[in-house]
Parts: sequence; structure tokens; C-alpha cells
Amino acid sequence: MRATGIVRRIDDLGRVVIPKEIRRTMRIREGDPLEIYTDNDGEVIFKKYSQIGELSPFASQYCDVLSRTLGLPVAICDRDHVVAASGVSRKEFLERRVSTQLEDLMDKRQSHVSKVGDTKRLMPIEGIDKSASVVYPIVASGDVLGAVILFTADTGAVPSEADIKLIQVAASFLGRQMEE
Repeated sequence: MRATGIVRRIDDLGRVVIPKEIRRTMRIREGDPLEIYTDNDGEVIFKKYSQIGELSPFASQYCDVLSRTLGLPVAICDRDHVVAASGVSRKEFLERRVSTQLEDLMDKRQSHVSKVGDTKRLMPIEGIDKSASVVYPIVASGDVLGAVILFTADTGAVPSEADIKLIQVAASFLGRQMEE
């Protein structure tokens, strides 16, 4: 754990303000759920809560099936990090931050499908040089919780209608699971 040097007081309602710099760095937005941990040494730790992270074992299995079916790498992420990946090195992908490009796409509730002749590539994961051919947001109860990502084939081929539909169905299914 790192000390920031920032000290805040608790107000009369028990609230504490998380400084803007920390919220920006940790990508904490207004309305984001935070999980609270304590330990015997008196430490209180706030961690961003990920509903998609709760489905991590299930999401991993879903990724494996999608990747094997499509023959391409697939990843599932929450609003901040990759929670499941298949068809690529899991160690390399898991817990990596999503790119600002993908974050903007999720904020706008938009999907992405590569087309022939696209000059701008969507790089969904920070520090990973793999572009996405299909991205669909995972929406539950009106909130975007993450996204399902189909990575571009090494040949650069555009996704088929079946590829697009499978990723769309995966995102819809995971969204429905989160609502239950």
C-alpha cells in the first residue's frame, strides 16, 4: 500500500471526500460502487466493486467457448479491467486496464465492428498491441458494466455476421445474468 500524503477529515455525516486526483487516477466516477475492507491494524481500504468480476469463473468459461467456436481471441472486461480472456496469454491480459478508447465506447453505450478499409483501429487494452474487430457493451438494469471483445484475426479479416451476432449475444446474456 502506498501513502499519498493526503489527509481528509470525516464530516458530521460520516463522509470522507476522495480527492479528484485519486478519483481520476483510479478511474472512480460518480455513482461507482466501492467495496469497503478493514483489517485488524485499523486500515480501511476502498476497492472499486465489479459486478462482472463476481462472474469471473463463469465469464472465463464463456470466453473459452467463444474463442474455440470463433477461432479468435476473446476477452470480457468490466468498466476498468479485463476479467476473462481466452485464445491469448491469460497472464498477459488478466487485470490489464481497458484503454480510454474502450472506456469512451462504453460511456457512450456504443458497439464497435471493424469494416473493410478501416484506417483507425480500436486498441481496447492498455499495453497490448491487439486491435478489436467487435466490441459490445454489457448492459444490466440500464447500466454499462463492461464489454465483450473479439480481437482481430492475424490476417486482418473483418468479422462475419455470425461473429458479430455471437459477441452481441454474449454481451446480452451476461447482462441478463447480472440482472438476476
